[in-house]
Amino acid sequence: MAVYAVGDIQGCYDDLRRALDRVAFDPPHDTLWCVGDLVNRGPDSLKVLRYIHRLGDSAICVLGNHDLHLLAVAAGHPKYKDEPSLRDILLADDRDELLHWLRHRPLLHHDPELDFMMLHAGLPPQWDVATAKACAAEVETVLRGKHHNDYFMRMYGNKPKHWDPNLDGIDRWRFITNCFTRLRYCEPDGRLALKEKGPPGSQVVGRIPWFEHPQRASRGQRIVFGHWSTLGFLAEYNVWALDTGCLWGGALTLLRLDSEPPPTVSQPCMGWLDPKGFK
Repeated sequence: MAVYAVGDIQGCYDDLRRALDRVAFDPPHDTLWCVGDLVNRGPDSLKVLRYIHRLGDSAICVLGNHDLHLLAVAAGHPKYKDEPSLRDILLADDRDELLHWLRHRPLLHHDPELDFMMLHAGLPPQWDVATAKACAAEVETVLRGKHHNDYFMRMYGNKPKHWDPNLDGIDRWRFITNCFTRLRYCEPDGRLALKEKGPPGSQVVGRIPWFEHPQRASRGQRIVFGHWSTLGFLAEYNVWALDTGCLWGGALTLLRLDSEPPPTVSQPCMGWLDPKGFK
């Protein structure tokens, strides 16, 4: 049995299927880890969502910011009434089944046997693995609960920026959500710098990629993540970054997690958006 992690798909169904064909992915025997952002901006978000859903236990997915955005749009967020690349999902006969399934995906997945943890974006330096798991479980409970629409209405925003264990309610949930689905850089004191989106070297002086922070409490855990297309593939600091810009004409990267060292397969992608907007 092979276990592959795949970078951000974002509706690029044909590229996904070509990448899986490259490794002869066999759903009855193999497992696919998806680092989030299954949907949005690409041409076939509905096809991607249906395919991953049909894989059942052969697919393990964490939520990305674009997946949460789909759920917020479906919940009727007044600021985001129409997203063209999500319209097919919202009008599909099976939309309720697909959205229910998506809303029940985790923010974090950890496999002790493989010694890999998967999330979409990043972790603040203050969180160790136990804290990350506990925080993910808090927001997952909200997402799966009867008040999830209230959460989607108040999910957006960049504050609070600093972790405080005494945070509660929506401020706490927003901070946790921003870490798992949006984080790239942080300040030396651990505050989130969510407006920074460029590659390392382009940021304001002093800001640090989350995985490079010298006091990062999770540095002993192997982590696979996506979200950061301008970073590209990276295998350093005990992390593997897999968003290699498929949507923007880059590649879709697969990382085999059950081999040592983990090998990669990179599938060149057609690209559906202008690379000048690569982010």
